[in-house]
Amino acid sequence: MTEFERVLVQSFNALFEEKNFKGIAYRLKQHRFTPQFLDVLVDSLDPDYYMGIECKSISVDKGAKALYFTQHFTTDKHGAHQIERISDFLLRSGRTGFLAVELRMGVGRSREAYMIPWTELYRKYNEEGTPKITVDEIREYPQIEREKNKYLIDPKGWKKLRLIE
Repeated sequence: MTEFERVLVQSFNALFEEKNFKGIAYRLKQHRFTPQFLDVLVDSLDPDYYMGIECKSISVDKGAKALYFTQHFTTDKHGAHQIERISDFLLRSGRTGFLAVELRMGVGRSREAYMIPWTELYRKYNEEGTPKITVDEIREYPQIEREKNKYLIDPKGWKKLRLIE
């Protein structure tokens, strides 16, 4: 589990505890030869918090200018692209999907994270046929505020984010 995934799981669980919501965020243990559908799963009876989140991090400080569909996402041995596999899982499970992108700015500098609705990502990948999402495009999506070493999951902001879908 990457640090970004771990912190995101902890941030959701802190929100649930603080607001006394029924919900839990977790990451399934990944085994070498079994596929993992998504990085973070969130379960709740509240449909606003029944979701799956794929996490990606890119190093802006090292010159990354985009998140590439070929470089940052995998293709399995049957030729199925990760975006297609996740889209199928989200459809079958009824979960709302998101891509959380963390932009690493370098040592001693703050990180930024953004949430992209999976429907937007899928549209860009499938319909527009673009090979990437640029850092500037990523920054157009809602930012997950960061305080010290945790992300702040704001229920009001979350509902607004779901309206983008």
